[in-house]
Amino acid sequence: MNEEQRRIIELRQILHEHNYKYYVLNQPEIGDQEFDHLMHELQQLEENYPEMADPNSPTQRVGSDLSTEFKQVKHRYPMLSLANTYSEEEVEQWYESVKKGLQGEPFEVCCELKFDGLSISLVYENHQLVRAVTRGDGVSGDDVTSNVKTIRTIPLVIHTPQAPQSFEIRGEVLMPWQSFEQLNTEREAAEEPLFANPRNAASGTLKSQDSRVVAHRRLDAYLYYLLSEEQLNDGHYENLMEATKWGFQVFAQRGGTSLFDSHASIEKQDSLEGIYHFINYWDTARKTLPVATDGIVLKVNSMRQQRSLGFTAKSPRWAIAFKFKAEQAVTRLLGVSYQVGRTGAITPVANMEPVLLAGTTVRRATLNNEDFIRSFDIHEHDSLLVEKGGEIIPKIVGVDLAKRLPDAQPIQFITHCPECGQPLVRYEGEAAWYCPNDTGCPPQIKGRIEHFISRKAMNIESLGPETIDEYYRKGLIQNVADLYTITVQHINGSGNKERSARKIVQGIEKSKSVPFERVVFALGIRLVGETSAKLLARHFKSMEKLSQASLQELLEVDGIGETIAKNVITFFHDERNIAIIERLRTYGLQMALSAEQLASHSEVLKGKSIVISGVFSKHSRDEYKVLIEQNGGKNVSSISSKTSFILAGENMGPSKLEKAQKLAIPLMSEEEFLALLNKGE
Repeated sequence: MNEEQRRIIELRQILHEHNYKYYVLNQPEIGDQEFDHLMHELQQLEENYPEMADPNSPTQRVGSDLSTEFKQVKHRYPMLSLANTYSEEEVEQWYESVKKGLQGEPFEVCCELKFDGLSISLVYENHQLVRAVTRGDGVSGDDVTSNVKTIRTIPLVIHTPQAPQSFEIRGEVLMPWQSFEQLNTEREAAEEPLFANPRNAASGTLKSQDSRVVAHRRLDAYLYYLLSEEQLNDGHYENLMEATKWGFQVFAQRGGTSLFDSHASIEKQDSLEGIYHFINYWDTARKTLPVATDGIVLKVNSMRQQRSLGFTAKSPRWAIAFKFKAEQAVTRLLGVSYQVGRTGAITPVANMEPVLLAGTTVRRATLNNEDFIRSFDIHEHDSLLVEKGGEIIPKIVGVDLAKRLPDAQPIQFITHCPECGQPLVRYEGEAAWYCPNDTGCPPQIKGRIEHFISRKAMNIESLGPETIDEYYRKGLIQNVADLYTITVQHINGSGNKERSARKIVQGIEKSKSVPFERVVFALGIRLVGETSAKLLARHFKSMEKLSQASLQELLEVDGIGETIAKNVITFFHDERNIAIIERLRTYGLQMALSAEQLASHSEVLKGKSIVISGVFSKHSRDEYKVLIEQNGGKNVSSISSKTSFILAGENMGPSKLEKAQKLAIPLMSEEEFLALLNKGE
């Protein structure tokens, strides 16, 4: 595996982690622009190395915000994300691609403010709201109808006879700045963690199990897309104008007065110059709005032309999002503190004089690592230039050297762990310093347990970081195996109510049925993410064989590089880890693939590289990707001469169809594909 191939594995791990923190934990660590740059790098590398295709690559999926606490509902029409752009040059490239796709036919572009909240789908039947569903993974989402009904700007009943009897309207649920500041003031007084920004606050609120809490926090909503089997206008803009007559809030408002009267927050343009004017106006004017905005959405206005342009695997070709540049401010450094992560990585944090930035007060920002501090030559009490990447996460982007104090000393990175006092180590090829005391350093111990119970690992819903911290402090747990010794009596002894205690014990017991591949992921082997864990589990089929694998045997697993292989060996050579695994085995956790999983695998598609394109009726795209894997095939994202065939659904992208015809790649329908699998059985 060469350097670029190793970078593919690394990028997937990084992006999966940030996807999880952004969509599931609502604790993003990087801004949209930095995330998009990493994603673009991965897309380019995967195109160069189609043999490295991975059905679970971040490039193959829409980020998920699914919660296990709500009923899952499948979207009638998939909710895809938009491609992002950050410059006028990229807007021009998109504009020209639309022009080319429409073969020179005139077109209009609807320009809209991009509100920074949580995507929602509202379904109306017989003029009444019957369902509200979050975007989720784009195919299915959480049913949050009872919570959405508390949002006063969303009509529960449509009183306009001209409106379709049945339709879906999509938009964004937000928390206005005023509500956000009030909420954080209340949380601070109650000594509860503060929300980082209105988007996270809106997301957390909408997923509350108590609709009274949602009502108290006064969420808002703006709608931006209408879908119906009944006759609509061909113009997207015209449909939104109709929706305002039905009672939907489409326009941004200031002081209760629609800005549409002075300068529209949504308007049609038929030239690049008009689009640029709209972008430049709102880049400044948005700061007066009562809600957070982070860009402009551009959509081809004609629905007919939208259908003609079609979709890529992740996003429509007829729309794009232009993201505003992050706001910046200057503030003074008060000091540097150091945090210890789950893997022992030490992260320096700048503590600064409070400064207002993009609507919120910023006091802290990550300094990433020692190299980052050295690159900016940061000294004590320096004046730091801070910005919010994607208007979410504050980050340091520079130092005002003219304001540096004459006797200021450079920041010296610590040499010992701030939690346990162990000397720090730095591994070859890595930027971070680590505390090597992985079995005795409290943040590492608690971090590994938190990872173990997380949704994509053992999924012990009833536990959380606060509970883990409490149990650790009281001596109930020192490692993940200790979880399975907890009883109701133990928990009650800690001061919890019996009902809550029983729920926790039941959740721990339920986790014993979690599949083997997720148990491998839950162990927290360094750099072994969700995808790598699946590859290892499916190849070795049992914990015993995995633990005994040699370096050469690990490297034979497609998608496993030398770094991960060495980490696996190091993990299983530690007697403390083996002892924990043996305890987990005795407690009944899954230590091998089940008979059902083994039976579901076949070699029908062995050696075949398959591209999935279009929309399907019998299974989702993700389900087909799993079927391809289970039957020995390989999912690839782009068409090449090595592609065996294309699993083609409805509305296959015209560019993929053209390339397939050019390379004489056969197309296989949904029915033909399923028949092939059944024949193989």
